[in-house]
Amino acid sequence: MLNDDTLKALIEAIIYVSPEPVTLDAIVKSLEGEERERVKPKLQELLEDFQRPDHGIQIRQVAGGYQFSSKPEHHDVLRRFVKSLKSPIRLSRPALETLAVIAYRQPVTLPEIDEIRGVDCGGVVHTLMEKKLVVTAGRKSVVGRPILYRTSRDFLVHFGLKDVNELPSLKEFEELARQALGAEAELSADVAPSSNAPASETATGEPAASSEATSAQPTPGGLSRPAEAEPGSPEGTAPAPASDEPNP
Repeated sequence: MLNDDTLKALIEAIIYVSPEPVTLDAIVKSLEGEERERVKPKLQELLEDFQRPDHGIQIRQVAGGYQFSSKPEHHDVLRRFVKSLKSPIRLSRPALETLAVIAYRQPVTLPEIDEIRGVDCGGVVHTLMEKKLVVTAGRKSVVGRPILYRTSRDFLVHFGLKDVNELPSLKEFEELARQALGAEAELSADVAPSSNAPASETATGEPAASSEATSAQPTPGGLSRPAEAEPGSPEGTAPAPASDEPNP
């Protein structure tokens, strides 16, 4: 059995990471071994704690569940702040692959990146530099003195890393890739396309997924909720602008 402080902290964290309102039953289910009669009063304590004026956020009951949101009295200030934020970065698959090569082989030259990926990556590298995820790191001391590229501070911020040493090892990366591919294979087997459906549609009639991929953000230090569309709103996500990545 968890002590009171740990139990309360875990309830808070569960609500924080949930992308949608989380019910009391879901919280109890996540806390194996804890009784509903013990979890409910701790949840009520959290609601009261975040109602204090020294907290800028609150836990609200939404659609039968609980969710963090900003307080209405701070709406105007937070609206101005949110409008000043940068749009989320969206990367295509070629951009993610090129960024991975640079992250693991840095500092690295463009010819070396081209050789690893097997295609011309000049345009993609230029786009990564425009998004400030990649910067130059001098020139390599070989014939022609090609420019060296490395990841930037913005790269660390975007992926929630302390430094590049927190990147998964290649062995860990390969294991994650195998797990992802295995999950996709199982999903494809469960939902096979109808023989009468157009090639661009799935068996459910929905358009096939785009080849564009939004970059995932590993956060070794913890997880965070998606950005709210508006301060004070119980839920919402930040809009993702259309990708302008060139195909190499």
